Amino acid sequence: MTVTTLAADWDRLGPTFVQSIIDTLVMVSVTMVVGGILGLLLGILLYTSRDAGILRNKPLYWVVNVLVNFIRPIPFIILIAMFTPLTLAVVGTTIGREAATFIMCIAATFTVARIVEQNLVAINPGVIEAARAMGAGPLRIITTVIIPEALGPLILGYTFIFIAVIDMSAMAGYIGGGGIGDFAIVYGYRAFDYEVTYVAVIAIVIIVQFAQLLGNWLSRKIMRR
Repeated sequence: MTVTTLAADWDRLGPTFVQSIIDTLVMVSVTMVVGGILGLLLGILLYTSRDAGILRNKPLYWVVNVLVNFIRPIPFIILIAMFTPLTLAVVGTTIGREAATFIMCIAATFTVARIVEQNLVAINPGVIEAARAMGAGPLRIITTVIIPEALGPLILGYTFIFIAVIDMSAMAGYIGGGGIGDFAIVYGYRAFDYEVTYVAVIAIVIIVQFAQLLGNWLSRKIMRR
């Protein structure tokens, strides 16, 4: 069977392509802010409530740890279907950019939480013990010792999460979320227009590379202090 490949009509597709980039950046930005903050708080809670933590609370740690272990491995496309009732209750719809962003925030929160916990575990316990010996309370230790000590690795972790969120946004098209991934599938793959697919892929690669370079630069700058 012969497949005819048509040249892309960028006069027609140009505005749609630009809108898809905007949709992706909006979804990813909101997810990184909301999921990043909630995930940071959850990760700190995991770290501080463990057996050797400054807020040692075994039941709390067990509940949060089980919740993270349950949500984090679920593929994003299944998560979309799983949280349909919650999405409808919170967002008011199960389709569109807002619905996709809501699910992305949930997925990112639990992924960030585990990344944060893993980075905080690497902190030298002696630094925390020294702060406790000087009379610092838990909140002060978290804000002036724990987070600053792990800031460099945390930035690299958030850079990794950013790339994962880009992957999530590519699947947002399944619920009408738009984005570059949806543009590549609808106007490229399904239309047998490989030029569109390649342009969309290049756009995603550029965004990811920029984020990776920025994350690496910030991390190196902080860890040299």
